Amino acid sequence: MELKTLYREIVNEHNLHPEHKHDLENPTMVLEGVNPSCGDDINLQLRIRDGVIEDAAFNGSGCAISQASADMMIDLILGKSEEEALRLAQIFMGMIQGTATEEEIEELDEAAALQDIAHMPARVKCAVLGWRTMREMVEKLEGE
Repeated sequence: MELKTLYREIVNEHNLHPEHKHDLENPTMVLEGVNPSCGDDINLQLRIRDGVIEDAAFNGSGCAISQASADMMIDLILGKSEEEALRLAQIFMGMIQGTATEEEIEELDEAAALQDIAHMPARVKCAVLGWRTMREMVEKLEGE
């Protein structure tokens, strides 16, 4: 199977059957992320205890890329420390910008399926919406 076909199937699966698209009971933080250029929006909900992301969920609407990316992001950050989640977000942004190493991209697991988005400038904001929202939440929490 061609790699691009596999990546397309991964994105499609996370869009059609998102594991983390629901409301979270007792979230520590909730933040809405909006991509005004296309109308994508997500409502990201995190439950953080002692610096660790215990649970996360999202709701919202948007294109397949924004929804799948948010679902894949949550897969990666569950059980991770705030610092590790921020590091993964930095790697994801680096992957999109073409500055991440192959070893770093491997750490992104299925989210690496979005690597080719870098070649589609109109879709970049869709792919980074959940990551940007999570980063903003965690940085705000660390600043308090």
